[in-house]
Amino acid sequence: MKVLVIGSGGREHAIVWKLSQSKKVKKIFCAPGNSGIKEIAELVDVKPDDVPRLLDFAKNNKIDLTVVGPEAPLVKGIVDIFNENGLKAFGPFKDVAMLEGSKVFSKNVMEKFGLATADFKIFDNPNDAKKYLNEIGVPIVIKADGLAAGKGVIIPKTIEEGLKAIDSIMVERIFGDSGNKIILEDCLEGEEASMLVFTDGKTIVPLESSQDHKRIFDKDKGPNTGGMGAYSPAPVVTKDMLEEIIKNVFRPVVDGLKKEGKVYKGVLYAGLMITKNGPVVLEFNVRFGDPETQAILPRLRSDLADIMMACVDGTLDKIDVKWDESPCISVVCASKGYPDEYEKNKEIFGLEEAKKIKDVIVFHAGTKNENGKILTNGGRVLGVTSLGKDIRSAKLNAYKAIEHLKFEGMQYRKDIGNRAIKR
Repeated sequence: MKVLVIGSGGREHAIVWKLSQSKKVKKIFCAPGNSGIKEIAELVDVKPDDVPRLLDFAKNNKIDLTVVGPEAPLVKGIVDIFNENGLKAFGPFKDVAMLEGSKVFSKNVMEKFGLATADFKIFDNPNDAKKYLNEIGVPIVIKADGLAAGKGVIIPKTIEEGLKAIDSIMVERIFGDSGNKIILEDCLEGEEASMLVFTDGKTIVPLESSQDHKRIFDKDKGPNTGGMGAYSPAPVVTKDMLEEIIKNVFRPVVDGLKKEGKVYKGVLYAGLMITKNGPVVLEFNVRFGDPETQAILPRLRSDLADIMMACVDGTLDKIDVKWDESPCISVVCASKGYPDEYEKNKEIFGLEEAKKIKDVIVFHAGTKNENGKILTNGGRVLGVTSLGKDIRSAKLNAYKAIEHLKFEGMQYRKDIGNRAIKR
């Protein structure tokens, strides 16, 4: 079969890498891809949100399956459009992609289907939001309603920081129309975990658990990012906890949407806070997480193409999904300035040396190939990933590989995986 993967980040590199191991996949295209993906797939110079051109390409090249990596094209309805044209696409339809496209929609779904989530209020006026913040105080979580590349959540330490965040989102419009509405919600205590499931709208199959590291600096300091690293599994998600998450988070949403005539197909991601009272939902994403995917897919032993096609065809109950017991860790190497304005076009050195280390995979995120040189081309540049007999050995191996890598201004966290090691 011929597969088209849409996207250009580390998540897409991991997806392409895993699909390339399938005996059923003969050809992989990636639009637009990056310099790492170029080694295993043919790149297509089309942006992920250019749905008409992607549709034309899929038709003209007789693509058997399109895998949508980022959230923006899903929210635009790319799966609906491909389906209407007789093409199979892995990902949710537009009506349920709003679980990520609108945090207000998502919160209302959580409330409607009885999911445990933080108390919240919705505002479309900055003055009302500021008044509420002054009344309730901090800690509090401020969320832009729409898509914001993983950076639309701010947890201010002071009321002054909170007031500034409200102005930034709603007045200065740093996230554009995504700031038309904001949510102010209670700040929860506990340990965060990411849980993803495959679903065809009926059957739910969990992926291995993981834990993301959102803050830019060690010890969870500094501003939120798209993610600075992840490890899998997350020890906080025990077997009993997983059963509770499926029963009280994923099953109510998948079944509840289905009763409303909205069939959810693809990957559904729940960002969770594991509290003393059990799992509480922080957010939903409607695609593979980034960088969680880089830490999860190396542990998948089953054929990813089979799983994806079964989700699309409604036959997921026929697939036996198996996992490697070896833990995995992925550490992000980012550009100077990230998550704000960051530098580009810095030459990357040491890639071949890093790849030679046993059990290490270097996933490219923001890279490009220019005149035979691999240059930085994004905020998050590389995801240095390693399997190991335990989290400690996986971590040591990943950081050993990072010692070989160098580009001007490179920054990365030194503590990815420490939480799991300390448990």
